Amino acid sequence: MKTINVVAAVIKNGDKIFATQRGYGDQKDGWEFPGGKIEEGETPKEALAREIMEELEAGITVGDHLVTVEHDYPAFHLHMQCFWATLNEGAHLKLLEHEASKWLSFDELDSVDWLPADIKVVNALKESLGG
Repeated sequence: MKTINVVAAVIKNGDKIFATQRGYGDQKDGWEFPGGKIEEGETPKEALAREIMEELEAGITVGDHLVTVEHDYPAFHLHMQCFWATLNEGAHLKLLEHEASKWLSFDELDSVDWLPADIKVVNALKESLGG
């Protein structure tokens, strides 16, 4: 099975976490943490900063590693490295590829229909934040 290596940002602003609703592909309408594929020659953190700029037109500061998720979808194996991130000063998130987004408080994390791999990130978030 083909492995796809991706990165995802857990963008935190105060007590809220940013979630996006996928606007395309097999996983359309599922909720996820934004990010994308690592290109050759990039570090995971460089890839994440580039992907957020491409998808959301916003600069971020990539922080510490939160969790690496391994998940088998029917057509591929996903290797997803997730990092904490914050918006750079003056940055505003603009949806270029997603159909919706929400800032979720810790208590609202279960209020959206997360994609299967991203559920594992939510569980790691709950552990990290003491839930």
